Amino acid sequence: MAKIRMGMVGGGEGAFIGAVHRMAAALDGEIELVCGAFSSDSQRSARSGAALHLPPQRVYSDYQSMMNNEQQLPVQERMQFVSIVTPNHLHAPVATAALHAGFHVMSDKPATFDLQEALALRALVRESGLLYGLTHTYTGYPLVKEARERIAAGELGAIRKVVVEYPQGWLADRQEDTDNKQAVWRLDPTQAGVSSCMGDIGVHAANLAEYVTGLNISEMCSDLTAFVEGRKLDDDGAVLLRFDNGARGVLHASQVSVGEENGISVRVYGELGGLEWRQEDPNTLWLKWPDRPAERLRTAGGYLGPLATASARTPMGHPEGYIEAFANLYRSFAQQIQARESGGSPDPLALDCPGIEEAVRGMQFIELAVAASASDVKWHRFDKQ
Repeated sequence: MAKIRMGMVGGGEGAFIGAVHRMAAALDGEIELVCGAFSSDSQRSARSGAALHLPPQRVYSDYQSMMNNEQQLPVQERMQFVSIVTPNHLHAPVATAALHAGFHVMSDKPATFDLQEALALRALVRESGLLYGLTHTYTGYPLVKEARERIAAGELGAIRKVVVEYPQGWLADRQEDTDNKQAVWRLDPTQAGVSSCMGDIGVHAANLAEYVTGLNISEMCSDLTAFVEGRKLDDDGAVLLRFDNGARGVLHASQVSVGEENGISVRVYGELGGLEWRQEDPNTLWLKWPDRPAERLRTAGGYLGPLATASARTPMGHPEGYIEAFANLYRSFAQQIQARESGGSPDPLALDCPGIEEAVRGMQFIELAVAASASDVKWHRFDKQ
């Protein structure tokens, strides 16, 4: 089959995450970038498109023009899905325009600016029948998938304790006063929403905890703060968690932990054993037992389950990391589109990709973390919407 054709909104020159999405989408040779509206500045968008070797007529000054013009092209030429890599406040408007125009959507997280937008977007996805994907990157790592499968198989017994953390140090000083575009918009409530730390990285940690355990967070107790003077949004937070099976959890996220890079990790303890995975050593998963030495599992090991095996690309000992995890999500999404186009059913493994339900859960988590932190009430229900 021909490559799946992708358009992109955002991600132009000077942006960080757009280049990551493009590398990930291209890695398996199943997706081709064919058009984009890379910046609200038309000249910057044009320069970005030229640098990506796109024809000028497929580089747009705004996403509305892109949707309208692409819709008029022959079916075999127009984009099939759009990748959204803008600041948060534009995620829902772009996704909504794409779905109305008949295009599938792959979005950076969080899915929307607020929960009401997420609920409206879910309704539109369901009504349209189109595909929606969300790049919760860490679910794409092979050994995160292995951890999920082993817990689901009951190897750890009933889950009792979940500890998940995501410390960074990049906002320990006032980066928003420099030319750091990421810091400026992530700390601006008109662009980022109600949270910086929880909205940017805490939501990844919450998603990882639910994905690995297969459990849902049912209650939360939250304490968020802005340590750097003058900030309107949080740069650090801790959340106590209760899960729907009775397990307890701790979530710590920080953007002011000096010296930390991208230290997302998860530890899960059950009645029979425990496990640990760290993103900065992504090719190792530790299984821990009360009556024998700990086991060290490695990416691409012949003893891994089908999800992890399908997500690894190279023989053992060859590092696979962030781009490959991102690419696993794009490959799954492309396979879903290919199946849709051919009238068939996708490989069940391709369905292991975050979608609109995770989008809603993420926005619920962010807003509840902020509300709980501002409240004198200890525990707050995290009911399924």
